[in-house]
Amino acid sequence: MALATFGAGCFWGIESAFLKVNGVEDATSGYAGGTLDNPTYEAVCSGTSGHAEVVQVAFDPDKVSYEELLEVFWTIHDPTTLNRQGPDLGTQYRSAIYTHSPDQQTAARQSLAHKEESDAYRDPIVTEIAECSEFFRAEDYHQRYFERRGQVH
Repeated sequence: MALATFGAGCFWGIESAFLKVNGVEDATSGYAGGTLDNPTYEAVCSGTSGHAEVVQVAFDPDKVSYEELLEVFWTIHDPTTLNRQGPDLGTQYRSAIYTHSPDQQTAARQSLAHKEESDAYRDPIVTEIAECSEFFRAEDYHQRYFERRGQVH
């Protein structure tokens, strides 16, 4: 089992999208990229903790590659909007790839470069790529949010 961590707006939709990928064993909503230990949803939403809403994906690399997960990441959000996805506005909604190894760092940078060269986006990509130094699991009511409400996304 391997881990990948992505920020692409509100974590509810990110979690739902990755859970549909064959080879993804689990997806956990949480927070990464900030300075506060054990942040709460309220602290993250206030913008004072520095964290992004993220999803940590546990995947089987024999069934799905990290590069394939990166492709899902690029398709589920707009990586050209700084600190915003749809109606959600704030630094916690930034586009981010938090890597767990030097190989993931290389793959993420190559994927970003490929997207920039492809002219897939009219505006510049603002996705942050950084090491996943610490991941904090979000409160239980954020886990499987759509699934628990019977909503399909």
